[in-house]
Amino acid sequence: MTTNSQLEQAIDKILNKTQNDILSEIQSALTDSQQNLEDSIPKLESEFDKIISDGKKEAEKIERQIVGGADIEARNKQLIALEESVNKVFTKALEQIENADRSGDYSNLIKTLLTESTQVLGTSDITVLTNTKDKDVVQSVLSQFPGSKLSSETINCLGGIIAKSKDGAMTFDNTINARINRLKPLIRKGIAVKFGVVE
Repeated sequence: MTTNSQLEQAIDKILNKTQNDILSEIQSALTDSQQNLEDSIPKLESEFDKIISDGKKEAEKIERQIVGGADIEARNKQLIALEESVNKVFTKALEQIENADRSGDYSNLIKTLLTESTQVLGTSDITVLTNTKDKDVVQSVLSQFPGSKLSSETINCLGGIIAKSKDGAMTFDNTINARINRLKPLIRKGIAVKFGVVE
């Protein structure tokens, strides 16, 4: 009986020691886990802040892209509307020029075109081409430009002249069409600047 009692005591002792060891290990593991959790909180908070910051930056970037895209689209629409308006104005102006009276001030315009042409070509010995509508006006003005003559050949234009040196080596297109084409980009830019479409 004593042996059984001693055996029970020995088993109880071993069980208590094992239980205490297990409890101590669990307590130590729990303490370690709590410490690890506490140590990881600042790192997690830092990562959370970084995620939020990166998200805000990405959202701002997307917003800038959207706003920038909208600005470009609006500017493109303005440019298209401006181009359409300028083209309408030019079309109307060309119609008025085509139907304009060929006397008085028009004669002065032809004289100016001839003067410019002789200056550009560096000679008054020129052959002048014009359209059928302007032939009479050009012929009457040419008397003021010795050495110049009117070609029997006509050209297709709204008005104005093409001047050629007598040897044909140099030509200056001073038709209304050519002058408008030379001025059109400048006029278009001036209008665009005036309406704030370009700087």
